[in-house]
Amino acid sequence: MGGESKPTGPDLKAGIPLSDLAEGKMVVGQADGETVLMARIGGEVLAIGATCTHYGGPLGEGLLVGDTVRCPWHHACFSLRTGEAVRAPAFSPVSCWRVEESGGRAYVRERLDPGERRLTPTQPPAKAETARIVIVGGGAAGFAAAEMLRREGFAGGITMLSEDDAAPYDRPNLSKDYLAGTAPEEWIPLRPDEFYRENGIDVILGAAAIDIEPKARQVRAADGRAFSFDKLLIATGAEPVRLNLPGADLSHVRVLRSLRDNRDLIARAKKARRVAVIGASFIGLEVAAALRQRELAVDVIAPEQRPMERVLGAELGQFIRNLHEAHGVRFHLGHGVKSIEAQRVVLDDGSAVDADLVVVGIGVRPRLALAERAGLKIDRGILVNEYLETSAPGIFAAGDVARWPDPISGERLRIEHWVVAERQGQTAARNMLGHAERFAHAPFFWSQHYDIAIDYVGHAERWDKIEIDGDITGHDATLRFRQDGRTLAVATIFRGRESLAAEAAMEASAKGRS
Repeated sequence: MGGESKPTGPDLKAGIPLSDLAEGKMVVGQADGETVLMARIGGEVLAIGATCTHYGGPLGEGLLVGDTVRCPWHHACFSLRTGEAVRAPAFSPVSCWRVEESGGRAYVRERLDPGERRLTPTQPPAKAETARIVIVGGGAAGFAAAEMLRREGFAGGITMLSEDDAAPYDRPNLSKDYLAGTAPEEWIPLRPDEFYRENGIDVILGAAAIDIEPKARQVRAADGRAFSFDKLLIATGAEPVRLNLPGADLSHVRVLRSLRDNRDLIARAKKARRVAVIGASFIGLEVAAALRQRELAVDVIAPEQRPMERVLGAELGQFIRNLHEAHGVRFHLGHGVKSIEAQRVVLDDGSAVDADLVVVGIGVRPRLALAERAGLKIDRGILVNEYLETSAPGIFAAGDVARWPDPISGERLRIEHWVVAERQGQTAARNMLGHAERFAHAPFFWSQHYDIAIDYVGHAERWDKIEIDGDITGHDATLRFRQDGRTLAVATIFRGRESLAAEAAMEASAKGRS
């Protein structure tokens, strides 16, 4: 995580020559002790705060797209006109400043009142009959939807039913800084409890929804309570795949999905000496990195020959293996697990790995049972249209459970990415209010391994060629995954702006085909 450092650059209150700010360019300076970004778009000069409100990324190193700027760290997006966070993973706005042009110079003047900075909706508000919205799920998509409903001015009732015992939190951090012990717990909640009270969002924790009645417009919970709705969002997420072998139910065999899982794992890590991570998935390898930072001995067991090769290719997979081995991780690849015992894991070849803590990270499954019981159309996910509406009118789905028609790839996708879930929640919220907004965002995720971050935009289940620009081992590279001459996905190491450019190009291409 980052934060705003001491402002540097020109004093924008004293002004800069307009000749220093070409069309489509940015200048980062300071005003009243704050780092400020000034940009010229369509001949107009605009100014906003230059520090991303997600993790503190430097917006001045990002990319201008239309009248917005995108953050190079995790692809949050802000309006240059209002400072509003218009795309997740950021939700809070940056400051916005009035700019005056005089005598061939541009001057930053006073901050604008936040109440004056709200973007004017381009679509009509919710119809009068939309008075009650229920959200099933308290994860990324559910939170983003609730926040956007209020931001769009929806004044009706919002009820969020969550099986979790904690209000929505930053799940990606669970396997990264928080697990490593380098991020405090106050960074984990997406919003403090008072946010939900002040915005009239009724978050009901420990509430398992067991039935949806589309015609009766009602959701029934396991405790017998019924919740009526005019519009409904299903954002039930996914659950970890469990091992089915001798010893898998031992108390020291854990998964990492929830904040409760994380707290339990941290407590056990403080007493453990050796951990076996079963699975070389993103979650498994991030857990391996985090626990190495806690100075545990770590062994990774997985059936593939290179970690992440199926997703990232051989070259990047080998780089990830080398990176972890350089930090002391031992790999046992090409192997499955035969059984788990109190102090060791037995592999399929009869060899054994000593471990007093075992973390299983072999993937997740979408939680579809609720949608299936409701009679919604299912095909490896809840089928939704381009507006994220299911086969039942007025019922939407977002996040890990939704399988949507992706205009970029031309295929139906269901992707388990945090940012995708948040952006789908935002789109679903606007569509529940009648905005008719197609979901056409390029999928994006990032993965952290020690001090190396890998950004990935797009989606490539298969490819016939990977084009590599730069030096992977030098931590400066772009990999383009191509199939039949098309770039389906782009992975980068410390090339945040190139990742942003790839994202923007994919979205522009899809828009041109629509």
